[in-house]
Amino acid sequence: MMSLSGGAANRSDAEGSGIRPGSLRSLLTETSTFVRIAELVPIRGPLSKEEADRIVSYARALAASGAAHALSITDNAGGAPKIAPESIGMKLLEAGQEVIIHVSCKDLNRSGLESRAWTLASSGFENILAITGDYQVPAYRGRAEPVFDMDSVSLLDLLHKMSVGLEQPVVRKSDPPTLPPTGFFLGAGVSPFKQQERELMPQYYKLMAKIAAGAEFIITQTGYDSRKFSELIRFMELRGVSVPTIANIFLLTGSVARFFHKGNVAGVVVSDDLLALAEKQAASPDKGKKFFHEFAAKQIAVAKGAGYRGAYLSGHLKPEEFEAIFALADSYSESDRQSFAKEIQFPQPGEFYLFEQDPDTDLSSSELNRGYLASLDPQQRRALRDRVPILYKINRAVHGAVFDRKSSGFRRAKRFYGSVDNKATASHWLAAFEQAVKIPMFGCRDCGDCSLPDIAYLCPMSACIKDQRNGPCGGSHQGRCESAEKDCVWALAYERLKAYGEEEGMLDRPPILRDHALRGTSSWANTFLDRDHFAPKPEKPS
Repeated sequence: MMSLSGGAANRSDAEGSGIRPGSLRSLLTETSTFVRIAELVPIRGPLSKEEADRIVSYARALAASGAAHALSITDNAGGAPKIAPESIGMKLLEAGQEVIIHVSCKDLNRSGLESRAWTLASSGFENILAITGDYQVPAYRGRAEPVFDMDSVSLLDLLHKMSVGLEQPVVRKSDPPTLPPTGFFLGAGVSPFKQQERELMPQYYKLMAKIAAGAEFIITQTGYDSRKFSELIRFMELRGVSVPTIANIFLLTGSVARFFHKGNVAGVVVSDDLLALAEKQAASPDKGKKFFHEFAAKQIAVAKGAGYRGAYLSGHLKPEEFEAIFALADSYSESDRQSFAKEIQFPQPGEFYLFEQDPDTDLSSSELNRGYLASLDPQQRRALRDRVPILYKINRAVHGAVFDRKSSGFRRAKRFYGSVDNKATASHWLAAFEQAVKIPMFGCRDCGDCSLPDIAYLCPMSACIKDQRNGPCGGSHQGRCESAEKDCVWALAYERLKAYGEEEGMLDRPPILRDHALRGTSSWANTFLDRDHFAPKPEKPS
């Protein structure tokens, strides 16, 4: 039977250094405070003095009442161009507010992201939420070219290394081998609100990869299913992981429910039943305001009862509304929470749950889904292998015989490619042959740093609009890509790997970051001659 225990070790960048009292790090790691976070969404256009004053006044009002411990500022949410979150964040830092800056991968390459991170550190920002980001939407004269040079896992890996002191190559004698540490407090996102097993389980595996890469707190995607909220905590408990987790609550209205129901926000789902309820309440004299505020407060109460360390409340709220919702959540009793947990369950049809339902609370129990466990039986896996594409089976055999570093085929190929590496004509024809094979079979984009073996022989460049090499983004819906009419590449990879009992290890490896210097060169040669990401890493001197 498969074991789901024994996950990645938690990491702290605060070891050996003082933690600032009242900081988000302090609240989440040194106190039992239920942390309250408000979201700010930057505008498109210049930040006028009037707008800056309004934002600062909003933040001060929240802080003065004690309603919000931190303000979280999004980074081009929805893929549309907005002012950088730090432009607002600087105003808040100057006003003594605790700020979380979102850093997404869609607009900058790795050099730009590193540069931005140094700027954030130099400006006094400590709390960073590292996310992959939404796919670009049309902006100035059409759609911008998405970047996605990095993803959330590789970005966390970079930011963690910066936090403890990033190593750099020494070019001059005056160059320090290690740069000064930034001391970032790093957060990551996760979406437990996925309908299908093949898209939910990779989300959980990627969460473990994020924690291994340096994530120290977690914020969920918005969702409206208490059982899925509780399931995430159960999964982390099962993995032996204790990372502060914050529930993302978006204040609904009738119009917001309709917007979400249409799939306008990647990864956020409002079911038919919830939409019907929202529209019914929105037709009331107060347009459902009292109901929606209570609904958000009930979600916060459920999250608190499930073991979350805080709530992230977003939507268009006035300071007094934000304060009132949290105050209402605090007023509820344990029996109230249990009642709300049963009330707020709006799953998608055929929703997959990793855990059995607790008959007393209607939330997730500690028992794994019996149907899921049955699917891990060797006989069931054999049945799954019958449905795996024949091309995948062939590629597994070829990889084992030629590309496995322990195979005799790899050793022979290494000698052969080494003998022709400096011969232009031979190298040209070998590369042409490689492309003749890989383009029709995989839609190869000639990146030179091939990840086919990493993703069950599916090309991330041709099969994923975000070129995700370290697990799925959070935008899939019913197993389908958020912006393309095709299945999520990681959902397909999960199905292939599960048939062979290899799904749990799909992301159990260091983060992959493609070397763009290899583009247009032979990926086979680069693998055999140790030039790509598969090359053994040199051991550090002890």
